[in-house]
Parts: sequence; structure tokens; C-alpha cells
Amino acid sequence: MFDGKKRVVIENPRPRVDDGRFPAKRALYETVEVKADILVDGHDALRAVCLFRRESEQEHTVLEMAHLVNDLWTAEFQILAMERYYFTIRAWVDPYASWLNNLRKKHEARQDVAVELADGALLIEQAAARAPVQEDRENLHRYAAMLRESAQGDAVLLAGGAGVSELMARYPDPNTFSEYGQELVIEPEPAKAAFSTWYEVFPRSTGMGLAHGTFATLEELLPRIAAAGFDVVYLPPVHPIGSTFRKGKDNSPDAGPDDVGSPWAIGSEDGGHKSVHPQLGTMEDFERLVTIAKDKYGIDVAIDIAFQCSPDHPYVQEHPEWFRMRSDGTIQYAENPPKKYQDVYPFNFECDDWIGLWAELKSIFKFWIERGVRIFRVDNPHTKPLPFWEWCLGELRKEHPEIIYLSEAFTRPKIMYRLAKAGFTHSYTYFTWRNSKQELTQYLTELVEHAPRDYFRPNFWPNTPDILPEYLQYGGRPAFIIRLVLAATLSSNYGIYGPAFELCENEAVPGTIDYVHSEKYEIRDWNLEQSGTLWPFLTLVNRIRRENPALQQTWNLRFLPTDNDFVIFFAKESSEKAEPGSEVILVAVNLDPHNPQTATLTLPLEEYGIDESQTYMVHDLLGDDKFVWQGRHNRLDFDPRQLPARIFRLKRKLKRETDFDYFM
Repeated sequence: MFDGKKRVVIENPRPRVDDGRFPAKRALYETVEVKADILVDGHDALRAVCLFRRESEQEHTVLEMAHLVNDLWTAEFQILAMERYYFTIRAWVDPYASWLNNLRKKHEARQDVAVELADGALLIEQAAARAPVQEDRENLHRYAAMLRESAQGDAVLLAGGAGVSELMARYPDPNTFSEYGQELVIEPEPAKAAFSTWYEVFPRSTGMGLAHGTFATLEELLPRIAAAGFDVVYLPPVHPIGSTFRKGKDNSPDAGPDDVGSPWAIGSEDGGHKSVHPQLGTMEDFERLVTIAKDKYGIDVAIDIAFQCSPDHPYVQEHPEWFRMRSDGTIQYAENPPKKYQDVYPFNFECDDWIGLWAELKSIFKFWIERGVRIFRVDNPHTKPLPFWEWCLGELRKEHPEIIYLSEAFTRPKIMYRLAKAGFTHSYTYFTWRNSKQELTQYLTELVEHAPRDYFRPNFWPNTPDILPEYLQYGGRPAFIIRLVLAATLSSNYGIYGPAFELCENEAVPGTIDYVHSEKYEIRDWNLEQSGTLWPFLTLVNRIRRENPALQQTWNLRFLPTDNDFVIFFAKESSEKAEPGSEVILVAVNLDPHNPQTATLTLPLEEYGIDESQTYMVHDLLGDDKFVWQGRHNRLDFDPRQLPARIFRLKRKLKRETDFDYFM
């Protein structure tokens, strides 16, 4: 039904994901900026409010919305609790503000406004009739009488005064309210969803020369990892590893008696997804590691969830119906033709007992949550049904909204985005393969400025155990520094695959992106103190991230111009709205790991409150150099053999003689 009193149209409210089909996401303490296009015929003044509430609340908090430009209105509220927030929008024509605008125009044109003042008095009396508070009613009647009795000039001043305007805004006519008609949802995520620093390590390679590392030997590395500024330690699967069709070194199909196999071939006579590999220690050892890491070092231990089995997994004997049977009576192993993974059986999510399978897989998450795990990296979620993830993660979130899920899905963009909508907190991205200035700028602009930001949080990894990019293979040590700085500053969430990265391990199987002597198939005895390690540089970069709030966000990224296609330049501010006094971090990186480059960096000085004639300082937090610049164009050299990147903190104003007491 149409209602002639409701003239306002509310369109395109946001954040809104798929017309409200999925919640938008914000981390704890992040701000939700609500926007909507709000329209009305003619030139009447509008008022609009955002109504929001927590899931546990019945009453809404009412926020006045502000008009920006071109019928766009906005308001903000902050996420302060780990429960869902709901919001909607209400708008209406404000007859008093419309009347007041016209009154002022006529009075300024020296027209007689006696009738207009009488009309305004009538509007005030109508508001008085709606006011439940006696004092407000009396004041409104008094204002109405004053409009009728005062000289026109005095009455116009009175009509626009704060007292009457505030009371009129307090009592609008609810019969004129237009409502959006739907509550949109904001899903809260833990604070670490917005800012985290990951370190991936294979526990079995932490033995420092011993045959097999353990949870205890990994525990001994925690002080080192924490001191370097990592707050998430991610472990590949820690479960028993099957023997049947076990892979040997470098993914050889012929394993020797001493080969340890791939941790992703989960399950043996020692147990499956709810067990730990006996050579790593006991479940009590694992729980101790999780507790010590969190309580003593502020580190979350993340584990890998890989929904697949070795032929020796107990599920294969107990639930053969959960796997795909071939016509010859054997179970279908994993394939990516022509590659064969005979040591891994994928689940058949379309089996007749899919309800039982889904329930069991969800219980694996529950099992590890009960043992203190709060972060999961999920292996290849894009090869499992999307409805399963929406159900599973939705059910888990009801009881445990504090859990973080990292999606390892290097796949087509729309599937990556759908996984994020279904409940994954973070996702691996194409950053790993974006090397040129144009590629990086285009990709980051897509992530930061367009729709995915409401549900898709990137987590940047320059390498993984599966991926040694060609850029790292051929770029030498400078390439590792370049990719580290980019990952750590472009995204507020980033990670590295441990010793292989800090030791600049760059030897690949020829023609591939696979590591030679891959840690996926053998134990490595890493010399963490060898010369040339990037560990001190990693520590410095992580400290810069912790000490500068501008680097603890992703969405505040802004690319700035340079005259060299090998040099990328971008800014981040502690406030996305470039408020006065906000911190400004400037990052410039030479993307050429082989050759020195020179570039002119261009800054939007007017947005930073700096006059063209004014000198200002930029402090390079990597090299500790300080530069005094003037004007918006400044030239800088980048030598990859020394330091291919700069992270500047902008100091807007240098002190002058007038800033000191003795000047007076």
C-alpha cells in the first residue's frame, strides 16, 4: 500500500551484502559507516536517522544521519561487543526546517512574512500536541505565541534559534516516517581479524638437529617468535600420518623407510583428525603449547583443518560410505590430472549419509576449540560444497563468535568471495603473484575500494609451503625484502612461511613453484642464525606495524603518483577520513630487485594541511634516515642492494623561532 504522507525514498543502504542475504563484517572496535541514498520530490528539507541495536537488545539506538552530497547520507557507530548488530534507516520530510528555509529567503528579500510566521506557529503547536513532556509542551506553546506577537525581524531570529529548533527536531510527525523495511546485519569479528601477523612453522622441523621436533621443542622457539612481533603461529596438520602410498622426499611416489610423509595425508592406526602425531607429543603437550603461547607470549596457535584422509584413517574403515567408490571397488583418491595423490582420499560430500558426514566434520572444529584453539587455517575449502561452509561456520559462530578462519583458496574470485560471505574471516589472495606496479595497484584497488571490503579480508603471504613464486626464485635477497614490506604494509594481516622465508630459501624444482627439499615431505634442520637471515629486518618491520596505527588497517590504503613504473608509492592514515592530526605513513618500494631506481614522489600536501612553501620532515622508519622536504614533488633513490623500500612517518610541521618561549 502507498501512503501519501510518506514521500521519502530510501535506496541502496550499505553496508549490505547481496541485499542482506549475508551479513557485512566488522572487527571488534571497528567503525561501521552506514550510507544510503535518501530522496524526496521537490526541495523540502529531510531528516534521516540510523537505528541500530545489538542482538541482545530490543530497543534501538538512534543516530542522526548527515547529508554529504548528491542525496547521500551517512552515520557511524562502533562495534563494542561480540554479538550481531542490526541496523535500518528511517527518513522523513522535516516541515519545520523546510518552512524555516523559505522564511529566511523571503525575509532576506524584504518580503512581508506575517502569514509565514503564522504558519510556523501552527507547526509548533502541532508538535506541542505530540510532545508527552509537559515542560516541552509549554515551551513550544510559548514559542508559538512569540512568533505571532513579535516583530517580524525578531520572530525570524527566534524561529531559527537553538531552543525551538531542538524541540521541533525532538517531536517529528511519525505518520510521515519512511522506513527501509529491513534490518541489515553486521557480523562482529575478533579484534585480531583486523590486525595480525602470522608465522608458519612445521613442528617436526623444530628439533634443531634431532630426528623429529615436538610440541616441546616448538615451545622453546616461542620467545624468539614473540620477540619478532608475530602474534599467530600457524601449524600445518599435527595429526598422525598414514603409511599407505606415503610420499617420499620431493613428492616422490616411492617412500623409503625413514620418510616421514606429508602431514596432509591425515590418519593412521594412531588416530585421525582428533589425534596428534605421537612423535610430536601428547594431547596434553599440545594443550600446554596453546596455553603457554597465549598466556605468556600473546600468541595464538592456529592449526590446519584439512578435510581429507589417508587410506589408513579410521574413517575409511568405520565410514566407507563417506568416500567415493570406483567401479573396481576401490576408493577414489585425490587427483588433479595428470597429478595423482594416492596418499589422500577426499570426502564425498554428496554421499547418502551427508548429514552424518557434515556433523562429524563440524565436530572436528569443536574438538580443537575445546582444546584452546581459536584460529584455523582451512585447506582447500573451495573443493568442498559452499552450502556446507555456510552451515558449518554459521553453527560454530553461534557458540564461538571469537573464532578466526583463514581460507586457503587460490581459486576464482567469485568463489573466494562466496567463501568469505559463508563465514571465513580471512583469505589468501592473488598478492602472491602480483609483482608489477600496475598489477598491485589494480588488485589492491579492487579489494579496498569496491564491494568485497564488507565481507572479504585479505591476508597477504609472499610465500607458502606450496608456493615459491618465481619473483623470489630469481630476485635474490632484495626480492624477499621487497615482498615482505609490501605484504606487511599493504595489508593489516600478513604472514610468512617460516624459516624458508627469513633464510631467503629460493631453490625450486626446475620449471615449478615447488621448493626443492620441500618441508611438506621431509624434516628440515634449519640454521636460524645463519648469516644473511632476514630475522632482524622482519622484527623491525613488525615493530613498525605495531607502533603505527595507520598500518593496522587495510581499507585506508591510497596510491600516490610516481614517475617511475618500477617504484610504487602509497599512503595510509590512522583515520580513513584524513582528519587533522591523524598519523600519515608513506611507503615507497622499488619493485625491481636487480637495479637501482630513482623516482619523483608526489604528495597531496593540501590534504595533509601542509602549504607548498612550508618545509616538512619524513622519517624513514626502516633506515632511520630523516629528510626535510618542501613542495609536493620530491626525488628519491632506491638501491635494492642496500634498501629497496622506505616506510616514512610524515611530520607535518618543523619548529620555527616562534615556537620557542624566548621568542616572546
